[in-house]
Amino acid sequence: MSTNTHTHTGDDETVHGTSPGLDPRLGGDPYATTSADEAAAGDAPVFNAGGGDWDDLVDEATALHEERIVVNMGPQHPSTHGVLRLILELDGETVTEARAGVGYLHTGIEKNMEYRTWVQGVTFCTRMDYLTPMFQETAYCLAIEKLLGITDDIPERASVLRVLMMELTRISSHLVCIGTGGMEMGATTVMTVGFRERERILRIFEMVTGLRMNNAYIRPGGVAQDLPPGAIDALREMVPQLRRGIGELEALVNENPIVKGRMIDVGVLSLAACMALGVTGPMLRSTGLPHDLRKSAPYCGYETYDFDVITRTSSDSYGRMRIRLDEMYESLRIVEQCTDRLQATEGSQGAVMVADKKIAWPAQLALGGDGLGNSLDHIREIMGTSMESLIHHFKLVTEGFRVPPGQAYVAVESAKGELGCHLVSDGGTRPYRAHFRDPSFNNLQAVAALCEGGQLGDVIVAVASIDPVMGGVDR
Repeated sequence: MSTNTHTHTGDDETVHGTSPGLDPRLGGDPYATTSADEAAAGDAPVFNAGGGDWDDLVDEATALHEERIVVNMGPQHPSTHGVLRLILELDGETVTEARAGVGYLHTGIEKNMEYRTWVQGVTFCTRMDYLTPMFQETAYCLAIEKLLGITDDIPERASVLRVLMMELTRISSHLVCIGTGGMEMGATTVMTVGFRERERILRIFEMVTGLRMNNAYIRPGGVAQDLPPGAIDALREMVPQLRRGIGELEALVNENPIVKGRMIDVGVLSLAACMALGVTGPMLRSTGLPHDLRKSAPYCGYETYDFDVITRTSSDSYGRMRIRLDEMYESLRIVEQCTDRLQATEGSQGAVMVADKKIAWPAQLALGGDGLGNSLDHIREIMGTSMESLIHHFKLVTEGFRVPPGQAYVAVESAKGELGCHLVSDGGTRPYRAHFRDPSFNNLQAVAALCEGGQLGDVIVAVASIDPVMGGVDR
């Protein structure tokens, strides 16, 4: 762990929750420059806090005559749950002030999307929170479809495939959350079991989309392609294996006395605090509020699926872990329902993309005999018999379709909470503005509330219970 530590001992008088340079005992404007003569004339010492170097922090702490340790944790330390910087002020082992520093994984994805076509934007937003790519793709595409006015034209099979992919992604994300959280507490087996089960899901993703992560599978108007042969059988074989694996994970952690000792009553955040900070997802549901956009504002046909919203009332890190475990079982219920629906409509090729050819990709992506390109029939048509098809294909792929002027906001229930996408169109082939409400960004506001007043070791547990992914925070 990268730490910068400064210690000063003095009397026991301590002011908590006050940033250096802002303590009222220092008097005057802490950032005002004062000459030596003026400082000597006053009763209270006046300091020039300047740019806030560590030397300034030391000087100010000395002036306050208190024992204070400032620890700079991260951004490279694995226990910060990613590239997160935490600035902690300690009184012994007790955290008196906690601040989160973000921006160490800045990608500029939202700005980059303004310079790409609407379809190309999918390959950008899928990389934000790299553990929940399907949710970002879905929110983005639903917003585009809302601007285009084709929400009701999306084929049923495409919506089922979207739900299938999102629920598998939810399980995958929760497995990483619990696995890495266990590792940060020293439980290596929890991590190996979690990643072993996640591997089953990634194999399905690779079979269907060609990629394990950053899939760009969900497209405006539908999805990139239908299920390949054997995918239904692979899904039916995987679900019971995954259910057993989640049960093994439960056996490791649910009643483990060390886990309960580290997590119960740690990182407590009340319902009022969640509402004030805009916290959503398992953190909000751990307070007992059954808020889930799949139920309260359904999309992609979620109102037709049978599942329960999992809640607990402990409002602590342990309750959030148990919610994630139970949510994985509910997601498996939805996956089984999706598999049944997909099997019932199997063979209806072409039903995974909207019928409007001015929006839909020109052909279903298919491999030729050489393992490359689109289907041979499509290539034969556009290259040999239809100049119009060739021109249309060229313009649609290179220039993209136009979206009417306007703006739209669509929110989905990601694994970590409400994921919103706000798109603005000026009538062109590219977004005028794309902005995402990533749940990790909003939930990280709770770091101070979760950690201050607790122990240093509890900071690791509290941050892990938020489950932030910095790719989404620093998008």
